[in-house]
Order: sequence, then structure tokens, then C-alpha cells
Amino acid sequence: MTRRIFSLLMLLAWSPFVLAEGPAGDPQAGYEHLVNTPYLPRYFDQETFDNVWRVWPEPLKSQAEKATPEERRQMAFDRYGLTGRPEDPTKPLQYVVDKKGEWTLNCFSCHGGQMEGKTIPGLPNNRFDFAGITDEIRLTKAMLGKKLIPGDYSSLVFPLGENKGTTNAVNFGVALMSLRDADLNVVPGASFPKMLHHDMEPPPWWHFAKKENIYLDGFAPKGHRGLLQFTLVRENDAQAFRDREADFRDVYAYLSSLEAPKYPGKVDATKAEAGRIVFNRQCSECHGTYGDQADYPERMIPIDEIKTDRARFDSLTPAHRQGYGDSWFNSYGQQEGLIADPEGYVAPPLDGVWATAPYLHNGSVPTLWHLLHPDQRPKIWRWSGSSYDHQRMGIDAEALDEFPKGLSAMERREVFNTTRLGKSAAGHDYPNALTEEEKSAVLEYLKTL
Repeated sequence: MTRRIFSLLMLLAWSPFVLAEGPAGDPQAGYEHLVNTPYLPRYFDQETFDNVWRVWPEPLKSQAEKATPEERRQMAFDRYGLTGRPEDPTKPLQYVVDKKGEWTLNCFSCHGGQMEGKTIPGLPNNRFDFAGITDEIRLTKAMLGKKLIPGDYSSLVFPLGENKGTTNAVNFGVALMSLRDADLNVVPGASFPKMLHHDMEPPPWWHFAKKENIYLDGFAPKGHRGLLQFTLVRENDAQAFRDREADFRDVYAYLSSLEAPKYPGKVDATKAEAGRIVFNRQCSECHGTYGDQADYPERMIPIDEIKTDRARFDSLTPAHRQGYGDSWFNSYGQQEGLIADPEGYVAPPLDGVWATAPYLHNGSVPTLWHLLHPDQRPKIWRWSGSSYDHQRMGIDAEALDEFPKGLSAMERREVFNTTRLGKSAAGHDYPNALTEEEKSAVLEYLKTL
């Protein structure tokens, strides 16, 4: 049972591994595959979702009882970080829902977010509560007398994410790959290695097109095969990955087609131009240039230089990375570019950075203003709502002196504690070299990317 539980944990679109150069595919077909094809076992049915409000705490439960079915649905969407699809708001972007009303998690659970009421496929979903929906769906199934599946127990035995919008994605991949051989056959008697559990903020999908290698440490050459790794549940045998390869050529094409959303607010053009000059002088060496002379260097920064939280860096060993590189996902090592022992983290492109709060790879910094002011990053902060802070560019957050007491599990996931393992907001202190005027100009310039 334990292995089956772990095998159902790889429910994320962007596991910590990927591969091989992808042949041309159809971007629209790729999107349709993601929202309409269940690549994982079904998770729950429509009846369960329609009744999940019955396990909510008061006064929310009473509010839901008095609401219409449509209002209750929206309350559930808001509670768990779900959104309607751009083409059909009545359907959840983050789940495949078949004709029988069976719900199956898809890639957009982590990579389909919302900005000021607008759903943006490819945007990191900073409101998704993986642990919360898992716990409350399990309770609802038990209340309705429905059969539980291994995935219902996952949050009880494996950390899913200490904060909303984050997941333990790297260790999902480590756990599931440890059960397979290079051909992706399940190995009888295989056991899980020791893992350093930590949370990650998903990257925006529109960065995919710019990169040769992906993931924070840039170890994996990108390609269509590795995108299938999120389906490494035991129910999928080795042949299933071969059978779905054509689908994921289309998914690869879809990811490659995405572009960053444009900032919807006002921009001070004069100030932004001053910020562009400062940015190109101080930041472009790592993050690249934009506009007519766009160039992305894909530069890896040694961990002792960047000094951001190193739990992600320490969580994968050279053996983990090489094991992936020798597998079918990487064409048994034929795909060039694998980095088994990287030095640190790769500085990401900043297209659409205004929309991707919170910042740093673990989501520890609530706004771009805080990113530009390292000494003023809050040690403990809490979401103040779902509105966007246009002044500081990011989450509308409240700084706290200490972690509040007496919170429910879901309320605790609204509070970010940077003193926890893997949660540090330290590092990336390069903005300290800028004056306050220069920081303000750079902040304005970042709106234009």
C-alpha cells in the first residue's frame, strides 16, 4: 500500500526531471490532451466534489449550505485554488472531468493560475492547496461511504506542500523513479531512498521555449519524453509511456508556444526606460536582455554565490540525476546536455515576472519590491487576500512578528515561515548595490517584460 500511495503522488505537471529534444507537434492538440485526457487514475467523482462543503469548518459550512450550487462550486474553487478554463469557465482547468463526472488531476493544478480574476494557463498556481483538497476529499468520501484509493492517504504519509502554491515536487520524482529501472519497468522489492523534503514554487511555463535545459539546477535537457514522468504511477506500465509519446510531442509544442502575459496596469515609460538601463547594467548578465535585442544566457550561479535556500540543491544527488539520464526519459543517455553534478541554480528569464509572485524558487518572497530590498523581506508573512499589490508588485501580504497560534491546517498554509527548512528568503542580495531610485526604476521596468 505504501508504494501505491507514493506512486500516486506524482500528480504534478512539472516533476523534477525532463528530457529529449521534441519533434514538431500541434500546440492546440497539446492543450486539449492536458485538459481532456486522464493520464492518471481517477481521483474522485462529481458527487464527492459537490458535497465537499459538508466537511468545511464553520461558519463557512453554514454559508455554503445557504448558497446555490453554483455559488458553492465557486466557494470550493476559491478554497482549493481552482479556476475555470479560459474557453469554458464551467470546467476546472486543473482537472480532467470525463463524461461520467470522474475528476483526474492534470498539469494545470500547479501550472494554471489566476491574475485579478483572469485564468492564465502556464502561470504558476500560487493558490493551489494540494494538501487541503486531498484531506477534505478524503473526508467527504468517507462521509458518503465511497471507496478510498491510495491517493486519498497521500497527505498522511508524504508532505504535499507546507504552503498553498508549493509542492514537494522534487521528492515525488525521486520516490517514483526509485521504483523503476531504465526501461521504466517497476522493480520488484525496490525501496525509497532517504529524501530531503522541501517545497518548491512551480516555474512559469512560458520560460520553457527559452531554455535548453530545465529545472532550477538546469540538469535536464528538455524534451517531450521527460514530460511524461509525472505519470509514473504504478497503474501505468512501461508500455504506457511509449503509447503516449505522440501526445506529449503536442504537449511539448504547446509549452513552447506560450508567451508571458502583459502587465495590465499603467507604466511610467520614462521611469521604465531608466530602469531598463540599470537592469541591463546590473541584472542582464544573469537574467538576459529583452525587447529587440533579447538574449537569454541560461547562466548557472554557484550555490555559494547566490546564497538562496539550498534544500533544493541538496535534495538531488549526482546519482539521482544520472539515473534519470540513463533512462528511457533521456533516450538512455543519447540526449546530450545532462548535468549530473551542477554547481548551483540557473538564473531564470524574467518574462512576465510581474505575474509570478511569490518569488525565489521556494516562494518565500511575497513581492518584487521585497526581492529588490533583501534586508526588508519579512521572516513570517501571510496572504491578505487574493488581490494583487500593484505598488510592490506581488502578493498582498501582511508581515507578522510571529507565527499565529490556533490556526487550522488550511489557515497555517496561508502563512509563510522563512525560518523553516527549505523556506529561507535569504540570498540573491545583488540589489543591495542599487540606490533606492535605481530600485524604483527597475521595479517599473519589470512591468514591461
